[in-house]
Amino acid sequence: MITDTHTHLYSEQFDEDREDMIQRAKDAGVKRFFIPAIDSSYTESMLALEKEHPNDVFLMMGLHPTSVKENYLEELAHVKNWIDQRDFYAIGEIGIDLYWDKSFLIQQQEAFRTQIKWAKEKKIPIVIHCRDAFDEIFEVLESEKSDALRGIFHCFTGTLEQAKKAISYNMKLGIGGVATFKNGKIDKFLNEIGLQHIVLETDSPYLAPTPFRGKRNESSYITNVIDKLVAIYSVSFQEIAKITTQNSKDIFGI
Repeated sequence: MITDTHTHLYSEQFDEDREDMIQRAKDAGVKRFFIPAIDSSYTESMLALEKEHPNDVFLMMGLHPTSVKENYLEELAHVKNWIDQRDFYAIGEIGIDLYWDKSFLIQQQEAFRTQIKWAKEKKIPIVIHCRDAFDEIFEVLESEKSDALRGIFHCFTGTLEQAKKAISYNMKLGIGGVATFKNGKIDKFLNEIGLQHIVLETDSPYLAPTPFRGKRNESSYITNVIDKLVAIYSVSFQEIAKITTQNSKDIFGI
């Protein structure tokens, strides 16, 4: 069994062939799909996806940092309303993104911290989005660290030192297509991080692995990521699938 811990199956990019794409993933051995939220505009499509695939699709709820704008308090209220109504498997994806826009940093920090508190109250993990913001993310995690805090550092692209720091906050590292890139860098030190700290993800439709880089990503391509980890760790495909799926069970509780 393979687990894709981060895939946007509700993306408009899959509107023409969503069911075929999901079936290709299942045929490749992917049996669990964890679905991150972005903002309120996607909630309806996420719920519809869950209704269509109740045994395979597991929803998160949260406000993505690039959706933290002038109306972020309304968006946070939307998140709170939903997590109080029903169960979700994580608060995510949440965090800080300073790549596109730095003007809402304070609001991003507030939204991140608020959602971490909710996750701890609900006893569910967080899934972190970090882009050009490791110092800012770690500052918030340091202030919120506790035994109740756990989660995934989605699409980890940092250094070995940053990887170890993320792990110190009870975070698994989400490893996907970047590990297969020639300039991805993380493949140079990943073998120094134990497999018990890693989960697999695609972030589809984004960040397709080699040899599909630059094209639409999909969950079936997670096998290319596993192939890369086989080369890095010198263990079998089946062992990587087994360990990383168990890690995902430890994080999400299912």
